[in-house]
Amino acid sequence: MALLKSSIARKVAMALSGLFLISFLLLHVSLNMVSVFSESVFNSISHFMGYNPLVQFVMQPILAFGVIFHFIMGFVLEIQNRNSRPINYAKNNGAANSSWSSRNMIISGLVILAFFGLHFYDFWFPELGYKYFQCNTPDETRYYGELVHKFQSPARTAIYCVSFFLLGLHLWHGFASSFQSVGFNNKYSRALRQFAYAFAVVVPLGFIIIALFHHFNQA
Repeated sequence: MALLKSSIARKVAMALSGLFLISFLLLHVSLNMVSVFSESVFNSISHFMGYNPLVQFVMQPILAFGVIFHFIMGFVLEIQNRNSRPINYAKNNGAANSSWSSRNMIISGLVILAFFGLHFYDFWFPELGYKYFQCNTPDETRYYGELVHKFQSPARTAIYCVSFFLLGLHLWHGFASSFQSVGFNNKYSRALRQFAYAFAVVVPLGFIIIALFHHFNQA
């Protein structure tokens, strides 16, 4: 019984951390989408986010912890699920009972984790260097140019697009199942699942549109 409770607690923690990261994705794609329509507004928003103490010293560390915690719990649950199936069946037609995304959450998760590393390398680490190590004077006009520069390379743009596609597959199963994991089962469940599926399509597609727009719109 203790093991069962522990397993349920892990699933709930996984779901809650995922829901938290989903809220960040919505904010992130909304802010980045501004760059498609207005360079000046994007610069202003980015500058505010980059120098706001609440964002930098409260929200950002919480976000980093959420990312690490979510992926660690994902690996723990994957190992737990594998250990709970000591008998390997000769034939297992998983596609008959589940989607590809639900059977390969660990694969899409690992790709997304690698993508986070690239994203930090492209944006977060240079931002830390610019503000805290190079001690540059704040420049409110630099953000748009830095964003566009990252999408000059076709290879890098393709990596971003593929990563966002896999993010969509990860969300397709993960977002919808998170409501079940936290025990949300009532008359609104069907509508929430439909919202989760729409989110899994619209948000990654938004990121892909941003990447492709800046790649093909190079001066």
